Amino acid sequence: MDFQHRAGGKTGGGGQASWSESNRDRRERLRQLALETIDLQKDPYFMRNHLGSYECKLCLTLHNNEGSYLAHTQGKKHQANLARRAAKEAREAPQQPAPEKARVDIKKFVKIGRPGYRVNKQRAPESGQQSLLFQVDYPGQYSMAEH
Repeated sequence: MDFQHRAGGKTGGGGQASWSESNRDRRERLRQLALETIDLQKDPYFMRNHLGSYECKLCLTLHNNEGSYLAHTQGKKHQANLARRAAKEAREAPQQPAPEKARVDIKKFVKIGRPGYRVNKQRAPESGQQSLLFQVDYPGQYSMAEH
């Protein structure tokens, strides 16, 4: 018999997995991966009840297995409840006054660099011609800049 052109391809391959089998396999892989990365013993909201199912103390949801709980922790409802609790704790936390910074007196010194200047537009009264008046301020040798 020729099995070469059938779905599943190779002889002895066992045929193609159905959608439900592949979905179950995918869930199991994700659960194993999550269990490796997340330690449920340190999760403050994870609780196993007397019936053998799992509860999320934050959201008050029941889960049949750890994989379902781990999927729940990545979901929208759990993340929204975490954000709501964090905001509530931040609001209720006593506001500690910021430590006062020591005042540092600002030193006055002569500016080095470009001198100050002013530019004014003018009009000559007799001819009505426009001009610019440039005034440059050069500080004296011992003068302090006053601001």
